[in-house]
Amino acid sequence: MKLLSRIEEVLLLAIWRLQDEAYGVPIREEVIRATGQHWHLGAIYGPLGRLYKNGYVFTVDGEPTPERGGRSKVFYRLTAKGREALRDLYRVNQELWTGISVVELEEEP
Repeated sequence: MKLLSRIEEVLLLAIWRLQDEAYGVPIREEVIRATGQHWHLGAIYGPLGRLYKNGYVFTVDGEPTPERGGRSKVFYRLTAKGREALRDLYRVNQELWTGISVVELEEEP
């Protein structure tokens, strides 16, 4: 099992949540919503490129649209490898969080 970086995990989850609407702008908006932090659009394309190169996602070109000057949107979809990576990350997180209470983390040591 190869563990992904946290941003790669967040991007895969955003793509999974967005399903058929997973392209640059909505992915960025989902990441901002989930993290509460501002992300420049360019900041997600590096990790998306790595996910693509390593076989975790594939792309589908949408239809050209007038509002984009005739350019197509590039949609992202998870591959079987991408879904497996998310399942592995979920299991690791569950294991690490077992027995830990968020309330305990809020208390001062």
